[in-house]
Amino acid sequence: MLDRESTFKNPEVVQLLKDNFIPIAIDQAYQRRQKDNEGSFYQKIANQGPRKVGEGTTQGLYIADGSGKLLGFSNNRGAERVINMMRKAMKEPRTTDFGKIIKGKSDPRYNPKPPKGGLVIRVTTKVLDGYEKTENTYRKIMHRSLGRDNFWVTVSEKKELINGKLPDTFLHRLVRFHLVDNTRGEPTMWRPSDIRTIKGNLENGQLSAKVVLRNDQGDRGYETQILGMIKTEGGEITDFDAVAKGQYWGEGKYTRNAPKGRFPLAVAFKLADGKDIADSIPPQGSRGWVQGYIN
Repeated sequence: MLDRESTFKNPEVVQLLKDNFIPIAIDQAYQRRQKDNEGSFYQKIANQGPRKVGEGTTQGLYIADGSGKLLGFSNNRGAERVINMMRKAMKEPRTTDFGKIIKGKSDPRYNPKPPKGGLVIRVTTKVLDGYEKTENTYRKIMHRSLGRDNFWVTVSEKKELINGKLPDTFLHRLVRFHLVDNTRGEPTMWRPSDIRTIKGNLENGQLSAKVVLRNDQGDRGYETQILGMIKTEGGEITDFDAVAKGQYWGEGKYTRNAPKGRFPLAVAFKLADGKDIADSIPPQGSRGWVQGYIN
């Protein structure tokens, strides 16, 4: 969210990308591990930069030509730095004679698809209050940022919801992997033992639940209620709309600088219509472990 707000919102960056580049956004945690042609192509590019594959994260901003030749790299945010990198890369000699890249068979572990016949539900998270005032530009961005994710629902769970039943697997997956504060970075997911209370009900399309989450140390938790509605028509779910709102406390390894003490956190759930390209992104909690997420 920092890069989006501080860099890719800049009009000059946007125009340069439109006129001179083919922008691609990936989760490098997948591509640096993939054993397929796509992974090999990315790894070739990354290995020309300072962050080599096999030595940890390779995240950053890369510019390459169609042959995979690296033309520019930066792991710093800020429009001016990125503009300078882009303009410098545009002056670099490029390879124009290279073979066609064959897609080939994808590595299934790092190309997960939503459950066949199931649902994709968009998840949006927001810290509602509690931050101390700051003049730091990046802190301000964090304070107003939204977390986004997708919640996958299996076909069997969908059928139960249509029949007015609330599956335990559905509710536990929602709680463990989506009632998290992901507004400042990658969140720490809840362990099964962190679920202290989980009571849900579905009646006449009205969804309600009470949830208490707390880790063993007691320094991170969430006490919340979920209210929502599910609409069905012709044996299909036509709308799913729910909100969890409650008191959160603590932070994860990659979500530092949370408000002090307890603070209000809201998580909204809305049925995806497939029109947003982001609807196809796998849930954060499924990364490299889809079956663990589903089951």
